[in-house]
Amino acid sequence: MIRLTDQPFDPGALLNDFCKGRTESGAVATFVGIARAEAGQAVALELEAYPGFTEAEIGRIADGALTRFGLDDTLIVHRVGRIAPGEAIVFVATASRHRRAAFEGCDFLMDYLKSRAPFWKKEHGPDGARWVEPRPQDHTDVARWD
Repeated sequence: MIRLTDQPFDPGALLNDFCKGRTESGAVATFVGIARAEAGQAVALELEAYPGFTEAEIGRIADGALTRFGLDDTLIVHRVGRIAPGEAIVFVATASRHRRAAFEGCDFLMDYLKSRAPFWKKEHGPDGARWVEPRPQDHTDVARWD
């Protein structure tokens, strides 16, 4: 399941809901990304997405992760709009029969979301706003899956 939201979410509640009723999955791995204040240089992060297209592209990658890692299920919740430092930006959960697949699937999905997902990020700070691009390390991280 892929969900984009402009509202804050509770990662703990998402995890509890994701784990309910899993009698055959032996592992759940999660990642929560949180907006940073960057030592006072960021007062907000703003994420834009193309409705419908962004979800479809993330869904395509999530479907590939299900097959590639033998996952039972995935959940991706991603914020859009204005996000304050300390608020969760993204929640990714993967379920599988065994831990390694859950960890790798979660890692794969986050690498994709960080560098290739169709989001546009702008950081607002005391000196104005600036667009944020993936770092070279983000490209290196995602390239290891090719």
